[in-house]
Amino acid sequence: MANINLLPWRERRREVRKKQFLATLVVTVIAAAIILLLGDRIERSSISNQNARNEILREQIVVLNKEIEEIRQLREQKADLTERMTVIQNLQGTRPVIVRLFDELVRTLPEGVYYNTVTRTNDVVSLQGVAESNNLVSALMRSLDDSEWFADPGLRQVNALPGAVNAAGAQDSGQNQFDLTVKVTTPAQVAAAAQGAAQ
Repeated sequence: MANINLLPWRERRREVRKKQFLATLVVTVIAAAIILLLGDRIERSSISNQNARNEILREQIVVLNKEIEEIRQLREQKADLTERMTVIQNLQGTRPVIVRLFDELVRTLPEGVYYNTVTRTNDVVSLQGVAESNNLVSALMRSLDDSEWFADPGLRQVNALPGAVNAAGAQDSGQNQFDLTVKVTTPAQVAAAAQGAAQ
């Protein structure tokens, strides 16, 4: 039988497989490197795009914050102007009422009574004055109560004023100092209250 030497063929086959393995390994390493580089570039590009978007958002937030501050200032100015307009309208609306109140104070004042001070706080008028007798103070209170512009007169105090000495040796001026309050109403309020009471 003839001897066939298969060693060179096996050796060549091993060399070919070794070269194929190395070539596959190199291709795989190169492909992996390319994939890594592409992934890195894509990731960096994505991060760069996101940073650009974030920067745009930051700029827009700054612009919106400025606009919000301007809107807040405009609202404060509007509230201030509305408050001023309300005060002016109230003053213009009550201007004739004040004149009417003074006129009504004079109309309701009985003869023999005069005021020293007249003070108004909101809807309450404080009246301090002098009357020749207690009956005139009562007449003043009735007159104020009958007026359409005043309601609920209330007497705080009445003091007799010291005067000259009479024949009996006593001091008697006959005058009384009074302090009373009365609420301010308007004829419209009186009519509304009357309608409410009738219902």
